[in-house]
Amino acid sequence: MIIDVHTHIGEYPGQITDQFAGESKRAWSEVPVGVTPDRYIQEALTDVDYAIVLAINAPPAGYVVTSDDVAQHVARYPSRLVGFGSVDPHGRNSVEEIERMKYDLGLVGCKMGPIYQNIHPLDRGFLRVCETLQRLEMPMVIHQGTTFSLAAPLTYAQPLLLDEIALRYPDLKMVIAHVGHPWFEDAIAVMRRHQNVFADISALVSRPWHLYQILISAIEYRADHKLLFGTDYPWGTARSTIEGLRALTGNAFGPQMPQISEEVVEGIINRPSFDLLGINFPR
Repeated sequence: MIIDVHTHIGEYPGQITDQFAGESKRAWSEVPVGVTPDRYIQEALTDVDYAIVLAINAPPAGYVVTSDDVAQHVARYPSRLVGFGSVDPHGRNSVEEIERMKYDLGLVGCKMGPIYQNIHPLDRGFLRVCETLQRLEMPMVIHQGTTFSLAAPLTYAQPLLLDEIALRYPDLKMVIAHVGHPWFEDAIAVMRRHQNVFADISALVSRPWHLYQILISAIEYRADHKLLFGTDYPWGTARSTIEGLRALTGNAFGPQMPQISEEVVEGIINRPSFDLLGINFPR
């Protein structure tokens, strides 16, 4: 069973502004900005069994897909899609909004991105979100790594900051998106240290040398079992991600280099992510 823990919806123009679209095109000129709901259904579920759809409430970056948007999208294909909402950590009603996400919209987790939302991860507002998610037993996918967006300084995106959050909220299940690239060693150190911290490998197959180093580092730290499969659709597809992972096995970078086994790669592709994140799906 293949579970994609990291996919997006969001139409341009509309939910994605010219600001975000321009920055995205400069970094990923070959990837169309935005995706319609119909295109998502046609493409994102190809080669996977289930997928998590992520909202993102990031006005500073120019990318706002609401929790309601995701709930409506998931309702189109409830047997294969799981929804994660998103809240504005600056807002005073973030606690109430997370409760509404769970009890009214049926969403099971939350997507946050400090560097997109222009907030320090140890800010009181962000910690309030973490505290609420732990209380409600809702996992969080967090973009804690670099980005093309200029919404906030890179200091907000350092994966080591999640160590403090994990110490304060040890029962909060966190997924570090993109293994905190380019600071993957810091992300792996945090993931290895905390039982409920994981990382997804989404959007990394476009940088095979980078992904190779991530896998070797995770193996050496004995933390590769905490790497989850993800694509970052529409910035990546399941097929390209699977093929890119498998291409790293054996002597991918020469016989003198450390090797990645097929067992490690297939373990990532077929990771039981719902079980690890406490998500009761399929129902």
